[in-house]
Amino acid sequence: MKIALDPYMLRGLPFAEVCRTAAETGYRYIELSPRPDFIPFFVHPRAHRETIRSFGQALRETGIELSSVLPLYRWSSPDEEERRAAVRYWKRAIEITVELGCRVVNSEFSGRPEQAMVSEAQFWKSMEELLPIFEREGLALHLEPHPDDFVEEGNAAVDLVRAIDRPFVKYLYCAPHTFHMGGDIAAMLRYAGPRLAHLHVADVLDHRASSGLRYIVNPPGSPVRVHQHLDIGQGEVDWDVFFATLREIGFDGILTACVFAWEERAVESSRQNLERIEAYLAKYPAKG
Repeated sequence: MKIALDPYMLRGLPFAEVCRTAAETGYRYIELSPRPDFIPFFVHPRAHRETIRSFGQALRETGIELSSVLPLYRWSSPDEEERRAAVRYWKRAIEITVELGCRVVNSEFSGRPEQAMVSEAQFWKSMEELLPIFEREGLALHLEPHPDDFVEEGNAAVDLVRAIDRPFVKYLYCAPHTFHMGGDIAAMLRYAGPRLAHLHVADVLDHRASSGLRYIVNPPGSPVRVHQHLDIGQGEVDWDVFFATLREIGFDGILTACVFAWEERAVESSRQNLERIEAYLAKYPAKG
């Protein structure tokens, strides 16, 4: 199992400092999430020859490895021009990933829930163009459902991943999305089974609890989706069930600490979450 850090809370630091911080807090891997100076959210990558070289050098000097790269583009947008642009951006992100020597990209379905059928059709159109490129470059693609996407439920996302029917396309379970995905951690992990290749680990409160009043948004009835990426232990994810089920199904993929809530104590948060992950893995040792 590769335990990685999503360094999003450190995105304002130079790559050398990000890698050094990850190493000093005990990580061997990082999952490169969007950052404005490299692969930003939703627009064309800003990375160029020099920044790619300097990032690669920082990785080598610190001994940190890239577990995956996370590009996020609207490749399922109901707007065709936006979808085409997203495919172009994806092609460049793939080039950058390959240059960095990374073999995994992970992302979201990135459509709209109020136009789910159109978004899914657009997703398949993008897949027709990009799947051959992923395959040619030897890249694995790990996909996750997300609140406010055209697929939000965990099992529905697994079904869509299976329907892509490529061995290099796998499923990513994001723990802080648990209560939007269905809520039954053990059942969802078992349903994913061998398609499960990647985990995002952070805690979250159950927005459905207390008559739906765990969070309050205004005006009442707003179609917003609320969730958090908290430190392990600050929310309501049942981590004993989570880690016990991972061992039960023999998970051996990427596990990324993916906390966004505490930029003011990012280093401490990163270290504490690694310690808690390792403690749970020790509590539920691998079978055999």
